[in-house]
Amino acid sequence: MSIKCTTRYAVHPEDFKTYGTRRIREEFLIETVMEADAINLVYSLYDRFITGGAVPVTKPLVLETVDQLKSSYFLERRELGIINVGGTGRVVTDLEVFDIHHKEALYLGRGTEKVVFESVDPLQPARFYLNSTPAHQSYPARLITLKEAVVLQMGSLQESNERQINRLMVKEVVNTCQLQMGMTELKPGSVWNTMPAHTHDRRMETYFYFEVPEGQSICHFMGQPDETRHLFMKNEQAVLSPSWSIHSAAGTSSYTFIWGMAGENLDYSDMDFYTADQLR
Repeated sequence: MSIKCTTRYAVHPEDFKTYGTRRIREEFLIETVMEADAINLVYSLYDRFITGGAVPVTKPLVLETVDQLKSSYFLERRELGIINVGGTGRVVTDLEVFDIHHKEALYLGRGTEKVVFESVDPLQPARFYLNSTPAHQSYPARLITLKEAVVLQMGSLQESNERQINRLMVKEVVNTCQLQMGMTELKPGSVWNTMPAHTHDRRMETYFYFEVPEGQSICHFMGQPDETRHLFMKNEQAVLSPSWSIHSAAGTSSYTFIWGMAGENLDYSDMDFYTADQLR
């Protein structure tokens, strides 16, 4: 079977304090996102957020419904965000065909029955990163290039966090019900993302780390600001971040990550910040 979907349950922050490394990795880390000729999905009970990847190499991959949804097709009651982190790919829907180049995004609205992933060149396959959330109405499909993103230049080399935030799937660019996605690229010499750290009780978030060089690693920090934990992560792995948790990281080299959010509002700036000296 080309599509696999597992379920992750929500965790109370008081219970989280008792978790050791193994349990934290089991509950929050998604170790295998990209797999050749397969669609891997994780259905989280945090805002019913689905995270996953699709890598069509020798055959097209059809995004079929999964048991967790109890729906006749995948996007019957959901919306979908796609960002391609591989070679040029193609997404075929009911009405349109979209060619998606490296680091371009595609939004598909509720009611899209047919979703098929393809690679233009099997020797350089597309690697589609997927985020999906429940949707209350249908919005038109939209291909989003980096030129169309709302770009923020943040941080500084002196603080090791100089970065460019490409807000691809935000309300200034495309209509969505609750899904937001973007991509943050760290500048050479910078290793910290999202510093100062923050939480937002109105939204949960996922991070997908990629362009992590061979032999390097990401140390992802999570937990309540006064009770933090960490996870060491490899290239093309993802992590779930509850609304009560910070989501910050430092890498042993520069890297890129995709953030996806869902929840109460579409206000990107809705964050509760904690300075570095407030963290424990």
